[in-house]
This record gives sequence, C-alpha cells and structure tokens, in this order.
Amino acid sequence: MITLLLLLAQTQGWVAAPHQPTVGDTINLERAVFAPPGWRVRAGKLASTSDAEPLGDPAVVPTATPGNWLLRYAVVAWTPGSITLEMPPIWRLGPDGGSDSLAGGNATFRVSSVIPDSVRSPAPQPSLGLLRPERLTPIPVSAAVVLAVGVLLVLVAWRRRAPRALAQGPALAGDGEVSDARWLSAGEPKAVAARAAHGLRRALARAIPEAHEALSTTECLQAVERVRPDAPLRDLRELLLALDQVAFATAHGVEVAPLAARARALARELGASRGSNGGAR
Repeated sequence: MITLLLLLAQTQGWVAAPHQPTVGDTINLERAVFAPPGWRVRAGKLASTSDAEPLGDPAVVPTATPGNWLLRYAVVAWTPGSITLEMPPIWRLGPDGGSDSLAGGNATFRVSSVIPDSVRSPAPQPSLGLLRPERLTPIPVSAAVVLAVGVLLVLVAWRRRAPRALAQGPALAGDGEVSDARWLSAGEPKAVAARAAHGLRRALARAIPEAHEALSTTECLQAVERVRPDAPLRDLRELLLALDQVAFATAHGVEVAPLAARARALARELGASRGSNGGAR
C-alpha cells in the first residue's frame, strides 16, 4: 500500500497559481507529496533562470490528511509565453535516519504580457525636428546680481558701525591682602606658609637672579651658597624648609605666624640689600 502511494506521489505534477499570470506577478508552484507516518519532507533550492527566478525559500506545509505534504515555490517570470522550469529533487527523511528522494520534474506554465496588443508591433515614427534653444533675456539675472551686491554692501556697512559708548561705572576698589590672622582663624595655616615662602623666594630671586623661583628649595639654597656666600644662608634654610614642611603638611603643631613674619622681614632685607647693591654699582 505504501509503495502504491509513493508511486502516486511521484506521478503528481506541479500546479501554477494564479491560472493566468502576467509578467512580474508572483506565481506559486505547488505539488502534493506523500510521506509515510513519522517521515519529513524537505524541498531543494530552485535555481534562477533568465525567464524566471524564485522569490525566496520553498515552503513545506503538512496537510490535514496524514502523510500528505504540500510543497510551494514562489517565483516571478520576466518573459511572456510558455515557461518550463526544471524543479529540484524532493527529499523524504525517515525517523531512523533513512532518506528517499523524488525527482522534481518540470513545472510548465504560461505567462501573459503586460504590453497591449496595439504596441506589440509599433510602427516607425518620423524623426523629430531640431531642438532650438529658447531666447533668454539677461535682465532677471542682472537684476538679481545687483540686488545681491546691494544687500551685501548694506550688511557690511551695518557690521562695521562704530561701537556704542558705554557709561563709565564707579571704579571698583580692590580689597587689600588678607591678613595671616584671618587665614589662621579660618584654619588655613598651609595658605599662610605658602604665601610667605612665595614672597621670600620672589625677593630672593630679585636679589640673586641665579636663585630663581623655578628651582626647588634645595637647589635654590645651593645657588645662593655658590653665588652669594655672604647672604644669610642659615636663616634662609631654616625659614624655607620650615615653611615648606607646613605648606606640604609634613609638620604639625608649628607656629606659622612667627615664621611668616620672619620670612617677610628677611624678604625686606633682601630687597634693601639689592637696592643698595644697585646704587653702589
């Protein structure tokens, strides 16, 4: 019985729908295939031709009758007339790993043309005459150029107008230097130490150019010892090192106010000695 059904499935042909398609329409090529219970059906890939090509992968759909499967290929035809496609083989896959193949056969269908019968054989038409260029007047273009130049000149003149005079407001009085006591009361001893060290280093750089502010504290003291051995090197070393320790938070419990006062006094002495040396020169 199963062998008889297999033979019937092999002899079934392909059916095209719609019945009278035209060029560019989607055409469904369908065929019924029988497979024993528990078997599956797999359709091969349809190759493209110059007359028609597939629109996607084939569809394999089980029908309501057990063992019957419906194969569907969606194709499109590009040339009118009778078209015959060589269909790919059909595979039946068994549950135990076995397989069987059916020849795809040929699918034949007719495609109608979308061109009306009246233009299938067009009659030759006479040649067209010479295309003469239209006579254009340059007045609109010239007027547009003149208008654009005028607008540009107006914009340039407006952009280059004189600046508006602003009323002079009251002069702002600059605040004086914040005292060390105020900084210390705010809990900022490092700021006091940094300001005092900066003032001393600036005065030292003015008095001894070789000990400029770009040097570290150790390099600055070495430059002073090398260039000006008569300078108060001991006081400079004690003050600068102590102020650096406070500024970089490496020393705690140090009275910063006396150190800052000594640094300012020494800076004034360096400035006075620089003035006297300059006057002597």
